[in-house]
Amino acid sequence: MERIGFIGLGIMGKPMARNLRAAGFPVVVHSRSRPPVDELVAAGATDGGSPRGVAAASDIVITMLPDSPDVQAVVLGPDGVLDGARAGQVVVDMSTISPLVARELAAALAARGVGFLDAPVSGGQKGATEATLSIMVGGPRPLFERVRPVFEALGKNIVHIGEDHGAGQVAKACNQIVVAVTIMAVAEALTLARKAGVDPARVREALLGGFAQSRILDLHGQRMLDRNFTPGFRVRLHEKDLQIALAAGRAYGVPLPATGLVHEALVALMAQGLGELDHGALVRAVEAMAGLSP
Repeated sequence: MERIGFIGLGIMGKPMARNLRAAGFPVVVHSRSRPPVDELVAAGATDGGSPRGVAAASDIVITMLPDSPDVQAVVLGPDGVLDGARAGQVVVDMSTISPLVARELAAALAARGVGFLDAPVSGGQKGATEATLSIMVGGPRPLFERVRPVFEALGKNIVHIGEDHGAGQVAKACNQIVVAVTIMAVAEALTLARKAGVDPARVREALLGGFAQSRILDLHGQRMLDRNFTPGFRVRLHEKDLQIALAAGRAYGVPLPATGLVHEALVALMAQGLGELDHGALVRAVEAMAGLSP
């Protein structure tokens, strides 16, 4: 089996790396925070020590990091992946970043004979833990086929979006638009029910049996009712993702009015110091506008 390097052991990365170990892959890890590294080493992984060290000890290097600058620093910065890379390796970025940055990374790695795939995911912490992620992949088909066994240890819905670098990131931007706007719609519906004096739990139950049924109404609707905003996916990260989507819209001349409105609601939550809450906390922004207490 190919040796897998994994950089970024956060809320998503740690369970993903653990699933690779469970599938039998040799795994070399690195993260800014020491405790998840120690946890993975105890589960049989090897400590790479640095991004460069991970690359030097791996055949396929996966990055799972918060934002474009983080991936650029880890791959292209001092003591980074590029410094330890060799021809024939593949770098797979599974973060959610700008499609333009994905293309920049691909070009820099290609100059060293290193392949690149952008493969952002959807499914949140639950999908990462249960290895049921949806994985959207951009890049050459032969590289996709080479890495497919790795993807199969991490997810269930694995789609090669296209040969162009950045295609996976475009698909992820589309995903984040749909998720954000749908969470906002659920938040508005349940807030309207509450302010009208109707039981929002009964409203959710009724909607789940009709055309409005969705996974977001099911899971996030229940989170809103329970006031459970323990992060599966943080407000600040979804705000960042919508920035990427809006920038793509501007670049390609596509107006995204609903996306812009939800983005402003996420910014409002961050201004209130709520950026670390789950994105289901959008209901709090709607409640505030409706004059309701949390």
